[in-house]
Amino acid sequence: MRPADEIENAVKKMSFKAGPKMDKDLWAETAKAQNELRKTMLAPGRRNIVRTIMRNPMTKLSGAAAVVIACLIGLSFWPGTESGIALADVLAQIEKASACRYQWSTWRTSEHGGKSIKSQAHNYTTLRSPKYGGKIEQLDPNVDPNSGMGTLTYCSIQEKAIFSIWPEQKKYSRINFDDAEQLTSLVQSQYEYYARGMVKEILRCKYESMGRSAIDGIEVEGFRTTDPNFVSQDKQHEPNQVDVKIWVDVKTRLPVRSEEHLTYDKEKKTVHFATHDYQWDIPVDATEFKPVIPDDYTLLGREAVKWPAITEEAAIQGLRQCVEFLGKYLETINLTSLYSAFEKSETPGALRLKEELRGLVGPEQDQRRMDVLKPMFVLNMFYVGLDGKDRAYYGKAVTSKDADKVLMRWKVSDGEYRVIFGDLHVETVAAERLTELEKALPK
Repeated sequence: MRPADEIENAVKKMSFKAGPKMDKDLWAETAKAQNELRKTMLAPGRRNIVRTIMRNPMTKLSGAAAVVIACLIGLSFWPGTESGIALADVLAQIEKASACRYQWSTWRTSEHGGKSIKSQAHNYTTLRSPKYGGKIEQLDPNVDPNSGMGTLTYCSIQEKAIFSIWPEQKKYSRINFDDAEQLTSLVQSQYEYYARGMVKEILRCKYESMGRSAIDGIEVEGFRTTDPNFVSQDKQHEPNQVDVKIWVDVKTRLPVRSEEHLTYDKEKKTVHFATHDYQWDIPVDATEFKPVIPDDYTLLGREAVKWPAITEEAAIQGLRQCVEFLGKYLETINLTSLYSAFEKSETPGALRLKEELRGLVGPEQDQRRMDVLKPMFVLNMFYVGLDGKDRAYYGKAVTSKDADKVLMRWKVSDGEYRVIFGDLHVETVAAERLTELEKALPK
C-alpha cells in the first residue's frame, strides 16, 4: 500500500472532529511526545543525534500526531468540522515566520460613581525579529515630553545594546550588554511571547469558534476564550474576568487582529489590549534595529549604561532590593508592577529616591530611576528569560521571613526545578518535592 493510502485510511478511521477540543488534545499529545523524545534521546552519547533530529519539526511528534497535523496543514477544510481552521495549524504557520510587524493599543476603563471612565489610549507600532532584535515606536502625537516615556525604543543584537530615544528633547540613552547571548535570549523570549504566546495560551484553555467574518476586506475566522487560565499559568495576580479574541486569515492561517480585555473587580477596572495590522514573515535586516541618532542629540549621563549579567545571582539581588525599596517582594514581576509599587512605597530608600527625582524632569528622571533600581529591572529581564521553563512566582503570598516557602521556581531539567525560597536561599529540588512545597503556600 502507498504511504498516501495508509494516511488516508488512518484518517478515515479517526472518530473525532476538528475544532477546539481536538486542537487542545492534539497540542497536549504533541507536547507529551516531545517530552518523551527528549527523555529518550538525551541519554549519554546521544546529544548530537538529538540535535539533528530536533531540527526536523515532524520528528518532534509522535506518529499519530504527525499524521493528524500533516493532514490539518494540507487541507483547507475538514469534512464535517465545527470550525474551518484548526488553531494548531495557525501556530504552525506563525512558527514559520522569521519576523513580524504589528500595531497595538492599550487603555483602561474604570467605574466611578456608576459611570464608566475610559483612559487615554496609548498606541504603538512594533517590529520584532528573533535574529536581529526589536523596535517599538510610540505613535501618540501629544505625549507629555516630561512623562519620562521613550517614544522610540530599539533592541539591537548587532549593537549588543538597547536604546531609548526622546525626539522632543533630543536625548537618548544606551544600555550595553557584554554578553550577546543574554540579549539574544531576551529578544527570542520576547518574540516567543508576543508573536506566538497568545495562540499557545488559547490552545491551553477552553475556547470556541466565533465563525467567519471580514476585517479590512480579509475573510477571517474568530476564536474566543473566557477561561481565566489564559493568564494564570504563572500563578500571578489574576483578573476576575477574561475575554480574549483572535481573528485569523482564512487563506494564510495567520492572525489578523487580537484583543484582550482583563477585568479586576477589586480595583473596578478593565485593562484592554488590541493588536492589529499584522504583517508576517516580512524581510528585515540588522540595520532596521540600529537607531540613527542625530549629532545634536545628547546622551543621558556621562556614558552609556553597562548592564550587569542577567544571572540567578543578579535576580536574587533584585529581590533583595524589592525589600529595601518596597518593603516587600513585588506581587508580580513586570515593569508596571515595579513602577506602581515604587510610587506607593514609603520605605526610607524609596523616599530618598523620590526626593531626588523631584529635582529632575523627563528622560533624566527616568534614567536616574533606572540607574538606582537597576537590580529590579534585571530581575524583570531574568524572569522574562525564563518564559517556557515552567516558571512560577509567589511574591504576593511569600515574604522575606518565609525561609521554607517557594518564592520563585523554574524547570532546569526533566524532573528538576531550581527554587528561590523566601529568605533568598536557593536549592535544586525534584519535581515531587516541589509539589509538596507548593502545597504549603498560602492560598
